[in-house]
Amino acid sequence: MFTYSFMQYAFIASFFISIICAIMGVFVVARKTAFYTHTLSEISFSGASFAIFAGISPITGMLLFTITSSIFVSLTGRNMNQRESSVSVFSAIFIGLGVLFLSLSNKQSSYATNILFGSIVGISRANVTELLLLIATILCITGIMFRKLKYISFDTLGAQYNAKNTAWISSLFLILVACTVSVTAQIVGSLLIFSLLTIPASSAKYLAHSVHSMMLLSFVFALFGTWMGLYLSYITNWPVSFFITFIEGIIYGLALAYAKIPNSSNNR
Repeated sequence: MFTYSFMQYAFIASFFISIICAIMGVFVVARKTAFYTHTLSEISFSGASFAIFAGISPITGMLLFTITSSIFVSLTGRNMNQRESSVSVFSAIFIGLGVLFLSLSNKQSSYATNILFGSIVGISRANVTELLLLIATILCITGIMFRKLKYISFDTLGAQYNAKNTAWISSLFLILVACTVSVTAQIVGSLLIFSLLTIPASSAKYLAHSVHSMMLLSFVFALFGTWMGLYLSYITNWPVSFFITFIEGIIYGLALAYAKIPNSSNNR
Protein backbone atom coordinates (compact mmCIF):
# COMPACT_ATOMS: atom_id res chain seq x y z
CA MET A 1 0.00 0.00 0.00
CA PHE A 2 2.77 2.45 0.91
CA THR A 3 4.62 1.70 -2.31
CA TYR A 4 2.20 4.13 -3.98
CA SER A 5 3.18 7.76 -3.54
CA PHE A 6 -0.44 8.97 -3.47
CA MET A 7 -1.14 6.74 -0.46
CA GLN A 8 1.90 8.13 1.34
CA TYR A 9 0.72 11.67 0.70
CA ALA A 10 -2.80 10.73 1.77
CA PHE A 11 -1.64 9.40 5.15
CA ILE A 12 0.61 12.42 5.73
CA ALA A 13 -2.14 14.88 4.80
CA SER A 14 -4.73 13.13 6.96
CA PHE A 15 -2.38 13.25 9.98
CA PHE A 16 -2.05 17.02 9.90
CA ILE A 17 -5.70 17.55 8.98
CA SER A 18 -6.65 15.48 12.02
CA ILE A 19 -4.65 17.88 14.18
CA ILE A 20 -6.36 20.98 12.88
CA CYS A 21 -9.81 19.36 12.99
CA ALA A 22 -9.26 18.28 16.59
CA ILE A 23 -8.30 21.77 17.75
CA MET A 24 -10.89 23.72 15.80
CA GLY A 25 -13.56 21.07 16.27
CA VAL A 26 -13.46 21.45 20.04
CA PHE A 27 -14.24 25.15 19.75
CA VAL A 28 -16.89 24.53 17.09
CA VAL A 29 -18.69 22.11 19.42
CA ALA A 30 -18.24 24.35 22.48
CA ARG A 31 -19.58 27.39 20.64
CA LYS A 32 -22.40 25.35 19.06
CA THR A 33 -21.56 26.46 15.54
CA ALA A 34 -21.92 23.07 13.85
CA PHE A 35 -24.71 24.46 11.66
CA TYR A 36 -22.40 27.21 10.49
CA THR A 37 -19.72 24.62 9.72
CA HIS A 38 -22.18 22.61 7.66
CA THR A 39 -23.09 25.74 5.70
CA LEU A 40 -19.44 26.51 5.09
CA SER A 41 -19.08 23.05 3.58
CA GLU A 42 -21.73 23.95 1.02
CA ILE A 43 -20.04 27.28 0.36
CA SER A 44 -16.70 25.52 -0.15
CA PHE A 45 -18.39 23.46 -2.86
CA SER A 46 -19.23 26.70 -4.65
CA GLY A 47 -15.68 27.94 -4.23
CA ALA A 48 -14.22 24.76 -5.69
CA SER A 49 -16.69 24.89 -8.57
CA PHE A 50 -15.66 28.46 -9.30
CA ALA A 51 -11.99 27.44 -9.19
CA ILE A 52 -12.60 24.71 -11.75
CA PHE A 53 -14.47 27.17 -13.95
CA ALA A 54 -11.73 29.81 -13.60
CA GLY A 55 -8.88 27.34 -14.02
CA ILE A 56 -7.29 27.95 -10.60
CA SER A 57 -6.50 25.69 -7.64
CA PRO A 58 -9.69 24.31 -5.98
CA ILE A 59 -8.47 25.14 -2.49
CA THR A 60 -7.87 28.75 -3.59
CA GLY A 61 -11.49 29.01 -4.65
CA MET A 62 -12.65 27.40 -1.41
CA LEU A 63 -10.66 29.84 0.70
CA LEU A 64 -11.93 32.80 -1.31
CA PHE A 65 -15.58 31.88 -0.94
CA THR A 66 -15.54 30.61 2.67
CA ILE A 67 -13.50 33.52 4.04
CA THR A 68 -15.66 36.06 2.21
CA SER A 69 -18.85 34.49 3.57
CA SER A 70 -17.35 34.40 7.10
CA ILE A 71 -16.68 38.12 6.95
CA PHE A 72 -20.24 38.80 5.79
CA VAL A 73 -21.67 36.61 8.57
CA SER A 74 -19.55 38.33 11.23
CA LEU A 75 -20.80 41.71 10.00
CA THR A 76 -24.43 40.70 10.55
CA GLY A 77 -23.97 41.07 14.30
CA ARG A 78 -23.49 38.92 17.38
CA ASN A 79 -27.13 37.90 17.69
CA MET A 80 -27.37 34.15 17.07
CA ASN A 81 -30.76 34.36 15.33
CA GLN A 82 -29.48 37.00 12.94
CA ARG A 83 -26.43 34.93 12.13
CA GLU A 84 -28.44 31.77 11.52
CA SER A 85 -30.73 33.65 9.14
CA SER A 86 -27.74 35.12 7.32
CA VAL A 87 -26.03 31.74 7.11
CA SER A 88 -29.14 30.20 5.59
CA VAL A 89 -29.31 32.91 2.95
CA PHE A 90 -25.62 32.58 2.09
CA SER A 91 -25.96 28.81 1.88
CA ALA A 92 -28.77 28.97 -0.67
CA ILE A 93 -27.01 31.59 -2.78
CA PHE A 94 -23.66 29.81 -2.85
CA ILE A 95 -25.15 26.41 -3.66
CA GLY A 96 -26.84 27.98 -6.64
CA LEU A 97 -23.55 29.56 -7.70
CA GLY A 98 -21.78 26.21 -7.38
CA VAL A 99 -24.24 24.53 -9.68
CA LEU A 100 -23.92 27.42 -12.15
CA PHE A 101 -20.11 27.30 -12.25
CA LEU A 102 -20.13 23.53 -12.75
CA SER A 103 -22.60 23.81 -15.61
CA LEU A 104 -20.53 26.55 -17.27
CA SER A 105 -17.24 24.65 -16.99
CA ASN A 106 -16.24 22.01 -19.51
CA LYS A 107 -14.98 19.55 -16.91
CA GLN A 108 -16.30 16.01 -16.54
CA SER A 109 -18.78 15.02 -13.86
CA SER A 110 -15.99 13.28 -11.93
CA TYR A 111 -14.72 16.72 -10.91
CA ALA A 112 -18.04 17.45 -9.24
CA THR A 113 -17.90 14.10 -7.45
CA ASN A 114 -14.42 14.87 -6.15
CA ILE A 115 -15.58 18.23 -4.84
CA LEU A 116 -18.62 16.81 -3.07
CA PHE A 117 -17.10 13.62 -1.65
CA GLY A 118 -13.35 14.23 -1.58
CA SER A 119 -10.40 12.81 -3.44
CA ILE A 120 -7.65 12.30 -0.90
CA VAL A 121 -6.09 9.50 -2.95
CA GLY A 122 -5.43 12.08 -5.64
CA ILE A 123 -3.37 14.37 -3.39
CA SER A 124 0.06 15.19 -4.80
CA ARG A 125 3.24 16.38 -3.13
CA ALA A 126 2.42 19.95 -4.11
CA ASN A 127 -1.01 19.59 -2.47
CA VAL A 128 0.59 18.31 0.73
CA THR A 129 2.97 21.29 0.82
CA GLU A 130 0.07 23.66 0.28
CA LEU A 131 -1.94 21.98 3.03
CA LEU A 132 0.93 22.12 5.51
CA LEU A 133 1.44 25.84 4.93
CA LEU A 134 -2.24 26.56 5.45
CA ILE A 135 -2.47 24.35 8.53
CA ALA A 136 0.65 25.93 10.04
CA THR A 137 -0.86 29.39 9.52
CA ILE A 138 -4.15 28.39 11.14
CA LEU A 139 -2.37 26.78 14.10
CA CYS A 140 -0.16 29.82 14.67
CA ILE A 141 -3.10 32.21 14.74
CA THR A 142 -5.11 29.84 16.95
CA GLY A 143 -2.16 29.50 19.33
CA ILE A 144 -1.87 33.28 19.70
CA MET A 145 -5.55 33.71 20.55
CA PHE A 146 -5.98 30.35 22.33
CA ARG A 147 -6.58 31.68 25.84
CA LYS A 148 -9.14 34.27 24.76
CA LEU A 149 -10.83 31.83 22.41
CA LYS A 150 -11.03 29.28 25.21
CA TYR A 151 -12.51 31.94 27.49
CA ILE A 152 -15.32 33.02 25.14
CA SER A 153 -16.05 29.41 24.13
CA PHE A 154 -16.33 27.80 27.56
CA ASP A 155 -17.33 30.76 29.73
CA THR A 156 -20.57 31.83 28.09
CA LEU A 157 -21.66 34.30 30.77
CA GLY A 158 -18.27 35.99 30.87
CA ALA A 159 -18.15 36.21 27.09
CA GLN A 160 -21.59 37.84 26.99
CA TYR A 161 -20.53 40.34 29.65
CA ASN A 162 -17.43 41.31 27.65
CA ALA A 163 -19.08 40.98 24.24
CA LYS A 164 -17.66 44.24 22.89
CA ASN A 165 -14.09 43.29 23.80
CA THR A 166 -14.35 39.78 22.38
CA ALA A 167 -16.23 40.52 19.16
CA TRP A 168 -13.05 40.54 17.09
CA ILE A 169 -12.11 37.12 18.43
CA SER A 170 -15.45 35.68 17.33
CA SER A 171 -15.01 37.19 13.88
CA LEU A 172 -11.49 35.82 13.56
CA PHE A 173 -12.69 32.44 14.76
CA LEU A 174 -15.26 32.32 11.95
CA ILE A 175 -12.50 33.00 9.43
CA LEU A 176 -10.31 30.26 10.94
CA VAL A 177 -13.20 27.81 10.72
CA ALA A 178 -13.64 28.79 7.08
CA CYS A 179 -9.97 28.05 6.40
CA THR A 180 -10.21 24.74 8.26
CA VAL A 181 -13.25 23.71 6.22
CA SER A 182 -11.40 24.47 2.99
CA VAL A 183 -8.44 22.36 4.11
CA THR A 184 -10.58 19.49 5.40
CA ALA A 185 -12.53 19.28 2.14
CA GLN A 186 -9.49 17.56 0.64
CA ILE A 187 -10.30 14.53 2.81
CA VAL A 188 -14.04 13.89 2.80
CA GLY A 189 -15.38 16.44 0.37
CA SER A 190 -17.49 19.51 0.90
CA LEU A 191 -20.68 17.63 1.83
CA LEU A 192 -19.14 15.51 4.59
CA ILE A 193 -16.76 17.95 6.26
CA PHE A 194 -18.61 17.91 9.57
CA SER A 195 -17.71 14.22 9.97
CA LEU A 196 -14.13 15.24 10.79
CA LEU A 197 -14.67 18.72 12.17
CA THR A 198 -17.51 18.02 14.60
CA ILE A 199 -18.01 14.29 15.25
CA PRO A 200 -14.60 13.54 16.86
CA ALA A 201 -14.93 16.58 19.12
CA SER A 202 -18.53 15.67 19.96
CA SER A 203 -17.37 12.18 20.89
CA ALA A 204 -14.50 13.49 23.01
CA LYS A 205 -16.72 15.76 25.09
CA TYR A 206 -18.37 12.68 26.63
CA LEU A 207 -15.03 11.23 27.72
CA ALA A 208 -12.70 14.17 28.43
CA HIS A 209 -12.71 16.48 31.44
CA SER A 210 -10.51 19.30 30.18
CA VAL A 211 -10.03 21.26 26.98
CA HIS A 212 -6.61 19.77 26.27
CA SER A 213 -7.72 16.19 26.87
CA MET A 214 -10.74 16.83 24.67
CA MET A 215 -8.45 18.02 21.88
CA LEU A 216 -6.18 15.02 22.31
CA LEU A 217 -9.07 12.55 22.16
CA SER A 218 -10.52 14.38 19.14
CA PHE A 219 -7.19 14.03 17.38
CA VAL A 220 -7.03 10.30 18.15
CA PHE A 221 -10.58 9.74 16.91
CA ALA A 222 -10.05 11.79 13.74
CA LEU A 223 -6.72 10.14 12.96
CA PHE A 224 -8.06 6.64 13.56
CA GLY A 225 -11.04 7.33 11.32
CA THR A 226 -8.99 8.72 8.45
CA TRP A 227 -6.18 6.17 8.55
CA MET A 228 -8.54 3.23 8.96
CA GLY A 229 -10.75 4.68 6.25
CA LEU A 230 -7.79 4.90 3.89
CA TYR A 231 -6.81 1.32 4.60
CA LEU A 232 -10.33 -0.06 4.17
CA SER A 233 -10.78 1.96 1.00
CA TYR A 234 -7.53 0.55 -0.38
CA ILE A 235 -8.51 -3.08 0.18
CA THR A 236 -12.16 -2.73 -0.88
CA ASN A 237 -11.97 0.05 -3.49
CA TRP A 238 -14.94 1.72 -1.76
CA PRO A 239 -15.05 5.51 -1.19
CA VAL A 240 -12.78 6.80 1.56
CA SER A 241 -15.40 9.28 2.75
CA PHE A 242 -17.87 6.45 3.45
CA PHE A 243 -15.48 4.65 5.78
CA ILE A 244 -14.42 7.84 7.56
CA THR A 245 -17.96 8.96 8.30
CA PHE A 246 -19.03 5.44 9.27
CA ILE A 247 -16.11 4.95 11.66
CA GLU A 248 -16.58 8.36 13.26
CA GLY A 249 -20.27 7.60 13.68
CA ILE A 250 -19.47 4.35 15.49
CA ILE A 251 -17.00 6.14 17.77
CA TYR A 252 -19.64 8.73 18.61
CA GLY A 253 -22.20 6.03 19.38
CA LEU A 254 -19.79 4.21 21.71
CA ALA A 255 -18.82 7.45 23.47
CA LEU A 256 -22.47 8.37 23.97
CA ALA A 257 -23.27 4.89 25.31
CA TYR A 258 -20.31 5.05 27.70
CA ALA A 259 -21.43 8.44 28.98
CA LYS A 260 -24.90 7.11 29.77
CA ILE A 261 -23.68 4.11 31.80
CA PRO A 262 -22.84 6.02 35.02
CA ASN A 263 -26.06 8.03 34.75
CA SER A 264 -28.19 4.92 34.49
CA SER A 265 -26.46 3.33 37.49
CA ASN A 266 -26.80 6.50 39.59
CA ASN A 267 -30.52 6.72 38.82
CA ARG A 268 -31.00 3.33 40.39
